[in-house]
Amino acid sequence: MGLSWTSKRRSDVGQEGPGRAGQEGPGGARLRIGVAGAGHFGRFHALKVAGSDRSELVGIHDPDQARAALVGREAGGAPALGFEALLAACDAVIVAAPAEHHFALAQAALLAGRHVLIEKPIASTLEQADRLAALAAETGLVLQVGHLLRYSAEHAAITARISRPLYIEATRIAPFKPRGTDVSVILDLMIHDLDLVLAIVDSPIESVDALGAAVSSPHEDIANARVRFANGCVAAITASRISLKTERRMRLFSEEGYLSADFVARELTMIGRERGLPLPGTGGFRREAVSWQESDTLAAEHAAFCAACLDGAPVLVDAAAGRRALAAALAVTDGIAEARARMERSGLIGRS
Repeated sequence: MGLSWTSKRRSDVGQEGPGRAGQEGPGGARLRIGVAGAGHFGRFHALKVAGSDRSELVGIHDPDQARAALVGREAGGAPALGFEALLAACDAVIVAAPAEHHFALAQAALLAGRHVLIEKPIASTLEQADRLAALAAETGLVLQVGHLLRYSAEHAAITARISRPLYIEATRIAPFKPRGTDVSVILDLMIHDLDLVLAIVDSPIESVDALGAAVSSPHEDIANARVRFANGCVAAITASRISLKTERRMRLFSEEGYLSADFVARELTMIGRERGLPLPGTGGFRREAVSWQESDTLAAEHAAFCAACLDGAPVLVDAAAGRRALAAALAVTDGIAEARARMERSGLIGRS
């Protein structure tokens, strides 16, 4: 993949704005969407776009043209296109390239007048995130960030029951897979729980204490962070991609009750006073057990994107939300660096 993702300046890209809706579907106008990135997630995005009544897959861009063509054939025959040709053919772009290319691709799309759905993280730096947010605001274009769990049944179940958490404990661990190692486990896995925590806790971050290590890749493969918010809430978050098993859990403590969620088993238990069956001998506490079916969160994310672009619906995970998650992830990364420096100075570990 030695070719660059983008190769032309803004003046070389067509400036015709969005709104050129494609063919009519059963529900009305369809959004012409191009996918930038034909990797693991890019393939899934292409298949979802091609299978939707509200969108039309007009092409796929990837420096590996053979891979783009393969995914295109799988998704109904969409052509492999250069990035400029992709922009000229579409109303909206899904950026599913490696994280280091997110900013350049999204910026080019916004400057060309195209709506953008960008995989997490929104960018590599806060300055880049701010630039994308400003472009979207200036142009009135949709900029949606792909924090998938915001569209999940578990997120809806948790936020319906806990609104003022005092303490949150989140664990997201999985066996090693080479995919995703272009970034740290913080930007690969932990950012999911950081985003969920930030969506629940209505307060700015006050401090972050973190620890992590690179084991099987050049970046951190395991990390733990203790995040303290200005309102006093504390979140302890662990992420690993070098574990022997898969586990995704979250526990929340609040005056509203205690909630434990198992995202793998798709079940939740709530101990409180408002919901569920009475617990004898507990002074009025009740226990609620909830389970849910596996849902297609990617399809829900795409439906929300099409609704925002075609109908003017609010963007659930906008640039501000993406920036906040990125800021938290970068704070964890800085905390890990600070912790390592202290351990090196003390002689606890050798200098790298």
